Amino acid sequence: MFRQYRSIDEGEQFVVGADTSAGLNDYCAAQFVSKTKIDVPLVYHEKVTGSIMVPYLHNVLEKIYETTNIKPTIAIERNFGGHELMDRLGTLNREGKYILYLMETTGTTSDGPTNKYGWDTNTATRPMMLEALKNAIDGKALKLYDKLTIEELYSFVKVRTTTMVKAQAEVGAFDDLVMSLAIAWQLYQQVPSPAKYYIPSKDDISNRNWSLK
Repeated sequence: MFRQYRSIDEGEQFVVGADTSAGLNDYCAAQFVSKTKIDVPLVYHEKVTGSIMVPYLHNVLEKIYETTNIKPTIAIERNFGGHELMDRLGTLNREGKYILYLMETTGTTSDGPTNKYGWDTNTATRPMMLEALKNAIDGKALKLYDKLTIEELYSFVKVRTTTMVKAQAEVGAFDDLVMSLAIAWQLYQQVPSPAKYYIPSKDDISNRNWSLK
């Protein structure tokens, strides 16, 4: 369910975007973007419901904090019950080892924080987030390792409808990895970097790096 491409290091800051399953035969996906190294060393991808995904994400988010000493920030797309999954993460996060992203308004006169945890993909945010991700990839600003993510990006095309031109997955293809990556990239741009973090002693460092493999 997790694909990991390098170790997670002390002092790294992570932002996580997650996309929930829309129903039968759909995938849940989460992309773990390192703000420190500007890459995606960890990907979650599984054909399950969001309620099954949440405990897995909780465990890994806590482990990231215990390794890096910096709280990761996560946003699950609020569509298809994602707002309830954010509430579930809030309940599980008893020790406060990670941060739930607080959505900001976009495209209105009152831009700023809302009271919504997670990420709303709507007519205002969708084109903006996809364009920002495209620019990051075209400009080689974000390093990707995951083959399935790259394949989804190649199958993500612009389709003309009766009212608009919309970027979406080709017929028979999926876009969960693309959408979760677009959310994570928005968090990369919006979540501030910490001013400092705790540096452990030499005796503590030996067990800091970890792998899910």
